[in-house]
Amino acid sequence: MPTVTFLPSYRKITVDAGSTVLDAIQRAQIQMNVVCGGQGKCGKCVVFIKNGSVEFDREKFGRFFTAEELAQGACLACEAVIGDDLHVLIPESSLIQQQKILMESLGIETVFSPSVWKYYVELSPPTLEDPSPDLTRLVWGIQKQGGPLAEKMYAPLDVLRWMPRVLRDSGWRVTATLALVPGGFRIIDLEKGDTRSEIYGVAIDLGTTTVVAYIRSLADGRIVGIASNYNRQISCGEDILSRVNYARKNGLPKLQALAAESINLAITTAANGAGIDREDIYEVVVAGNTIMTHILLGIDPAYMIEEPYVPVVRRYLTTAAPRLGIEVAQDASVFIFPAVSDFIGGDIIADVLASGMGEKDEISLLVDIGTNFEVVLGNREWMFSCAGAAGPALEGGEVLFGMRANPGAIERISIDPITLEPEFQTINSVKPVGICGSGLIDLLADLLRACVVDRTGRINTGIIHPRVRQGDHFPEYVIAWKTETGNNKDIVITENDIKNLIMSKASILAACITLMKQAGITRNELSAIYFSGAFGNYINKENAIMIGLIPEVAIDHIRNIGNGAVEGANMALINRKKRKTLDEIAKNIAYIELNAEPSFMDEYTGSSFLPHTDLALFPRVEKMLDECRLKKIPVGVP
Repeated sequence: MPTVTFLPSYRKITVDAGSTVLDAIQRAQIQMNVVCGGQGKCGKCVVFIKNGSVEFDREKFGRFFTAEELAQGACLACEAVIGDDLHVLIPESSLIQQQKILMESLGIETVFSPSVWKYYVELSPPTLEDPSPDLTRLVWGIQKQGGPLAEKMYAPLDVLRWMPRVLRDSGWRVTATLALVPGGFRIIDLEKGDTRSEIYGVAIDLGTTTVVAYIRSLADGRIVGIASNYNRQISCGEDILSRVNYARKNGLPKLQALAAESINLAITTAANGAGIDREDIYEVVVAGNTIMTHILLGIDPAYMIEEPYVPVVRRYLTTAAPRLGIEVAQDASVFIFPAVSDFIGGDIIADVLASGMGEKDEISLLVDIGTNFEVVLGNREWMFSCAGAAGPALEGGEVLFGMRANPGAIERISIDPITLEPEFQTINSVKPVGICGSGLIDLLADLLRACVVDRTGRINTGIIHPRVRQGDHFPEYVIAWKTETGNNKDIVITENDIKNLIMSKASILAACITLMKQAGITRNELSAIYFSGAFGNYINKENAIMIGLIPEVAIDHIRNIGNGAVEGANMALINRKKRKTLDEIAKNIAYIELNAEPSFMDEYTGSSFLPHTDLALFPRVEKMLDECRLKKIPVGVP
């Protein structure tokens, strides 16, 4: 069996002959950036073979590399088949790096009404005159302190087993933790002394890419700790479909364990930062998409990607934290948000809750763009929804120098329309090594404004300027010269990159228009467009309209709700009454399957231009294009 040694760490792993280098990397638990799930499409899993040989189709995949890189042994880990012992150098750029993760929530005010409480009681010990059982003595004491009726409380067997010792060792001065459950109140913990202030819950946004955790005091509602990290399932595939396919290959137990591990890591980081014990966390509320929550629960998600696309369960669920491997209090519960369909999950229900659109008479549009996109249209009386793949371009995949929001990613850029010179800023203000989603939106919008690209996305190679040139394969615009970059390469955007970006944005705009036509409304009837998620939070609103990512509305009608998933989870954590509305929200949302909607492809075709074939839908952009024509610079028209 071949031995693979990874450099520069010198970590070694033995694998079967015929395995890929990516198989070996994953077995060694090295966190590699695998955008396409190992299908050879994204070109991000770059490694260099320093000793030994692999089977790798240079002709097929050579487009991802320069001749110099190929000479140095560059190949894609997912496509390189191992035959004998290897030394493999993994460049830092191929590893999952620290990402700029959206953790902010709006802090929307809500009634503080948790479902877990602590009661401190000082009890009289039993005597021959008063031989009441320990449990009876305890529940009556809790009732006297303002707790629920004694007959409404019960204790599970594990609590009954250690109750007598705790009561007597504490001198009958104890704190009982109660949780509201169907039919009554469950005593889930009993501690010596007064620990009423040590009661916490955690709200979790379980995203495809990232996990965010908010720890809140359930004594007064304060936020005491916040943390985030990558969803470690990325090592098994970056997108939902890749992970479902991984689960089909007997990978579900690993994916479930990785989901729990990701949540535990976020909780531990937040708890350590707050100086609290994880065993004082008595409730976990999770908002995530339908497939992510199915995987967390260990439920097979395979049938959600096959017709008729049916999940196993749509309603909200509760279970014990230890059953999922979530390391908090032993008897803590986990509350899982409900879903609408296979691709409209609890994260979108949380978005709707956070935006408040389900409580308003006015019609709003909500757009959540991440690894996939979801769109919801409606008000308190009705809602339509749909979902689809935004394509990896908006997250850096299928764009030559595209990347996630890691240090060195260009996140803001503007181009002088006269000189065509760019100005940009990078994450952490270091030298640029690529460009992330918000920067790509800025770039495409300003290239359109400067008439460097036309409405079809073609680069005008008739412009005489050093930044506009013919590349090895496609025309391109140079964003940064190699002398000013962190990777010693010219950072460019190619005409093919622009094509991929237009395909991604076209899917989102077409989905918005499809829902609006289903409802019989126009853009002028939208009272608000809500952006949720990291991508929507950081993009320039005017530029999003300029390229036709969303319908054109007044800028002040576009609102960012931050991390709507974690905001909604926070609301449900501290206000149990909000949970009663979640299933109603889910039932009120009609799901439209875009693949089965004949008009969607027509809308997609119309949206595959900048911003759209019908400029009447984008009057502000039309005015800009007219100004561009006045400069006598050719602008393509459909």
